[in-house]
Amino acid sequence: MINVNGLNRRYVKIAGIINILAALCVICPWIKIEDSNMNGFGFISYIVSNGIDTSSFFRGLAPIILLVLSMGMAIVLMAHPMRGTAYGLIGVDTATILFLIQEMFGMRSLLSANYNYDSFLIRNFNIGYWFTLILILLGLIYSMKSAKIDPGYIVLVVMSVVWLFPIFYIVMNSLRGEGNFYVNYLIPKEFSLDNYKQLLSSSSKFHYGRWFLNTFIVSVFSCVISTLIVLATAYTISRIRFKGRKLIMNLLLVLGMFPAFMSMIAVYYILKGIGIAQSLLALVIVYSASAALTYYVAKGFFDTIPRALDEAAYLDGASKWTVFTKITIPISKPIIIYTILTSFTAPWADYIFASVILGDKSDKYTIAMGLYGMLTQDNIDKYFKQFAAGAVLISIPIAALFISLQKYYVEGLSGSVKG
Repeated sequence: MINVNGLNRRYVKIAGIINILAALCVICPWIKIEDSNMNGFGFISYIVSNGIDTSSFFRGLAPIILLVLSMGMAIVLMAHPMRGTAYGLIGVDTATILFLIQEMFGMRSLLSANYNYDSFLIRNFNIGYWFTLILILLGLIYSMKSAKIDPGYIVLVVMSVVWLFPIFYIVMNSLRGEGNFYVNYLIPKEFSLDNYKQLLSSSSKFHYGRWFLNTFIVSVFSCVISTLIVLATAYTISRIRFKGRKLIMNLLLVLGMFPAFMSMIAVYYILKGIGIAQSLLALVIVYSASAALTYYVAKGFFDTIPRALDEAAYLDGASKWTVFTKITIPISKPIIIYTILTSFTAPWADYIFASVILGDKSDKYTIAMGLYGMLTQDNIDKYFKQFAAGAVLISIPIAALFISLQKYYVEGLSGSVKG
């Protein structure tokens, strides 16, 4: 079923037929406006009759042009299967899907802005529109199959868009110079760095610099203590056999199944009883105290290190401490990096424990608590753009850390899985 150009003939035919059917759906009922069903061409006529706006006309006409183009390319591909045509059809199908989706979400604003028609909802799209969207997606899948491209990339692209959209939204709002909290568009009309300047200015109502420093101090100390505890616990359970070992392992695993916030009220009263509540020291203790419960990933990695190395060192007179510090630790860089990253990011982004332990001690707030204060009913309209700027700034150190240490992070996880 593979021709000289490396295309799968069966999938070429299926892709061609589906794309032709998708294009023919333009004559089916697409949109219901003012109690009348319109097909794709009828909607273009509606736009024209209500006064042509260049952007509106293009947004309404683009999917139909692309559908006609995909039909033509599908016919050519079926008649003369060529890789170039297959790739072209994949590109056209992808563009068609994007324009159909933007039409779904942008139709209400288009009609309300230009034609004073504000009652349009997604349910106003008729069966022809949905058939078109489904068929063109199937056409894309079979076009990719015909060119021997895994359609799983579609899922990856969709997931990437879903993950990246909130980031894009926050970044755009942090650079928006106009408006307050809510605007009905995504790209700012006026780009500005004023939100960052206002956030970092000494006269700001919110002390972002102090929050950042508090968060950094808590995260660094928690990271150091937690990493030492995790590595010591994991190495001991992995390498040393002692009475009650399995009981301790099972106990730690069971305790780790319970959400940490179940104990936060009790923890607060304990900290209050010893006089350290509402302090950064209390946060460091809380974040570090349960570190041993996460030993199993590091243990899995230590299990992959051959015991022959330890035994050879013991024969040469090395102690367990020497073996741990001089042999195990130097070859355990991936799991150490993994432990450092997870121990650092947990307190960096935590809000629940910080809000309970710090209470109203605003000079001790971490970034999470401080930024949340910008979203209260009294502040959100005025400070939402500064909140977005703060969210962007606080994400930069973590993103840089993960990108620079990604190799070791993945190796640490893969090593623990093999174990």
